[in-house]
Amino acid sequence: MKKILLVILLIFANTILAQDIQMDSLTKTKKFSFGVKVGAPNILSVNGEFVLPILNNHFAPYIDYGSFNLDIDNTEANMKYIEYGLNFYINKKGKGLYIGAGSGKLTNEFTFKDLEFEENGVSLKGNATTNLDINSFNFKLGFKTGGLIYVRLEVGYGIGTIPDSLNFTATSGGITETFSEDLPSIPGISSNGLIIGNIGLGLSF
Repeated sequence: MKKILLVILLIFANTILAQDIQMDSLTKTKKFSFGVKVGAPNILSVNGEFVLPILNNHFAPYIDYGSFNLDIDNTEANMKYIEYGLNFYINKKGKGLYIGAGSGKLTNEFTFKDLEFEENGVSLKGNATTNLDINSFNFKLGFKTGGLIYVRLEVGYGIGTIPDSLNFTATSGGITETFSEDLPSIPGISSNGLIIGNIGLGLSF
């Protein structure tokens, strides 16, 4: 009885697998994908991808772009991120597991309001600005689901040079002072690069 049940289960599993393979072979590859990503270092960005109709649909150029402003506790931040590169899908349908490589640039401009600083021994209070620009070459491992609505997951590492300090320009009552401060510790960022991790959602056509 156990042998008969095992044979039935094997036949059933083989039938389901054959159907899945047949359905996958009939599924049309979706060439265009457009959506959003949330994570690091992009924070929040829109994403576009095009699966090339050559070389068995393995290669897909992509671009990420995000730009927004934040104003928290007398600190105004203007952030911009852009990344472009190429994904290589293991599957021939432009979905599933893939590896990617690309060039990314994160630009940050900070304005600190009502900041206290000194000029020739005199305490002043005014605004100070500084920039933090990070250029990196990114390597990623990702997974993208199929269908009209997709979910994308990515993890990886960006190789780049991260500055050790920030240069400030402070202004108060027409007096300008420049000074430097050590870059504070930021989770996921070291002097040699940064950790990449994000989740995306979008549409494929």
